[in-house]
Amino acid sequence: MYGDPATIRKILTELGDTWAVVGLSSNERRAAYGVAAVLRRFGKRVVPVHPKAETVHGERGYHSLAAIPFDVDVVDVFVNSDLAGPVADEAAAIGARAVWFQLGVVDEDAYARTRAAGLDMVMDRCPAIEIPVLGVNPR
Repeated sequence: MYGDPATIRKILTELGDTWAVVGLSSNERRAAYGVAAVLRRFGKRVVPVHPKAETVHGERGYHSLAAIPFDVDVVDVFVNSDLAGPVADEAAAIGARAVWFQLGVVDEDAYARTRAAGLDMVMDRCPAIEIPVLGVNPR
């Protein structure tokens, strides 16, 4: 329900290559760091969004989605479920095309709001897992 293969494939292959990763910091032990590396290998521009606004994988970080001065195609969310809904709302407000909640991040109300706003959405999935499952090739 939260991640049908057609929506996953669409987000990974059709919706654009600029991904804002909320919760991405320079901490190499965090899952967000490794997933960001996978996304980059598959041709995605990965923009860190974190209170520290650190540069990660060579890309300047921002404190919030609203602070990013260019268009974002997909917002990938690495925050706990209690904080994820406002991030999804902000993604819609900045004109993102899709929202991706990582493994363990579930907010059914945010899912409904995001879909009602016209964005594609996946919850409780990881693009680093889905890319090889779907056979998406690196660029």
